[in-house]
Amino acid sequence: MIKTPYLLFLGDAPDQLAAKVAQGIKDWRPDNAVGQFRMEGCGADVKLPDMTLEEGLEAGAKTLVIGVANRGGIISKAWKEVLLAALEAGYDLASGLHNLLEDEPELVAAAAKFGREMHDVRVASVDYPIANGEKRTGKRVLAVGTDCSVGKMYTALALDEALRAKGVKSTFRATGQTGILITGEGVPLDAVVADFMAGSIEYLTPDNDADHWDIIEGQGSLFHVSYSGVTLALIHGGQPDALIICHEPTRKHMRGLPSYTPPSIGQVSELALALAKVANADCKVVGISVNTQHMGDAEARAYLAELEAEYGMPAVDPFRHGAERLADAIAAL
Repeated sequence: MIKTPYLLFLGDAPDQLAAKVAQGIKDWRPDNAVGQFRMEGCGADVKLPDMTLEEGLEAGAKTLVIGVANRGGIISKAWKEVLLAALEAGYDLASGLHNLLEDEPELVAAAAKFGREMHDVRVASVDYPIANGEKRTGKRVLAVGTDCSVGKMYTALALDEALRAKGVKSTFRATGQTGILITGEGVPLDAVVADFMAGSIEYLTPDNDADHWDIIEGQGSLFHVSYSGVTLALIHGGQPDALIICHEPTRKHMRGLPSYTPPSIGQVSELALALAKVANADCKVVGISVNTQHMGDAEARAYLAELEAEYGMPAVDPFRHGAERLADAIAAL
């Protein structure tokens, strides 16, 4: 188990989206985060006290968590200096990067020397099966996005919370490093060998009670040329009974792809549903989740009302306004 509480390492994250791991932990497990450590030039701020390594230890932190999801998941030379200092000071380390802590000889040596633990969250620890497509008992809902980092995890966590509040059996199923750090378990899907990705989601969402909902955390986007494969594995392996379309309306281009324009909600809904029906002919799109953080409240509510009128289904910002209406749509199936 990763020791809590955490000091969240934001490093030199260029913008707020790059610090989505830290932001997710802060928003959904605030008791586990005592502060943030930012390097010079950091463009992110999760609104926790800025602390040095020493101040973090004084506040009770036991693990330095790399809270940045940079493109390619690389540990830079500057980061490594901080991580080495943290091990010497008394911290364990936890990371969800593709660049594994265990593959860095200097970090491995320092951890051994100072008796610290290092946790690579993005390591598949199970021999997952190849998907067989057989129907499973229980119900499943998947968040699919118009782009990366639009709020699929937040939607799933908020929906799980809202369903539980209604007395509906529900389990959040983490598929990425942030979700795993929040809940303590899940499948690091983008670290699973391609042939076994869909099978890992079958493994993650096994047979369950007929009235139980698995809330599957979404990843990537079918329209993102870098990460569409992981999304399709979730759609086919999850065999969802319901889809929720996630969107961030202020994007000018796809995340990390300046020459690609984001698709419409309708385009994502049509394509995702067609692919979902391959594994579950009864799948339905039941709602729209919108990340309105860059919009004023009046503007956000007007936009959500426009979407409801256009698509004929509930459109909400589940983090800002609550996920009750999405939960109602799910519970009605």
